[in-house]
Amino acid sequence: MIDIDRSIDNLRKEMEKVFSNFPVSIPKINQTTCDVIDEGKQFRVKMDVLGIKKNEIKLDVTENSLQISGQHKEESEEKKKNYLRKERSQVSYHRTLPLSEKVTTSQVKAKLTDGILEIILPKSKPTKVQQKNLSLYNNLSFLYYLR
Repeated sequence: MIDIDRSIDNLRKEMEKVFSNFPVSIPKINQTTCDVIDEGKQFRVKMDVLGIKKNEIKLDVTENSLQISGQHKEESEEKKKNYLRKERSQVSYHRTLPLSEKVTTSQVKAKLTDGILEIILPKSKPTKVQQKNLSLYNNLSFLYYLR
């Protein structure tokens, strides 16, 4: 058993050496917190997008879904001739939210305050279902629903 423990410990140490040489900032996509609130006549979406500016956020809205994406890149370097490190950081967010009811895409509003993106999605007015009685062969009839 001692040989196995020693082998596992050596493997762990070797892996730590390998991974300690990776860059400090690796680009990643963050799965950020997001709240979707049904307020009756509208949906309100609140999402944390820390580190992203207003012009770096993209919203795609359809009648029944909202897609939020954002990306921020930053680069810093020391102004020395033989620098040992040049760092870049990147933050990306991407969420697709299905909506339980249709929304009016032309009236969607969004604002960014202190790293919190807030989106208001007014619901579309429900389409009225019309009922029409149709007569068919041999005086049979049925109800036909129109949308």
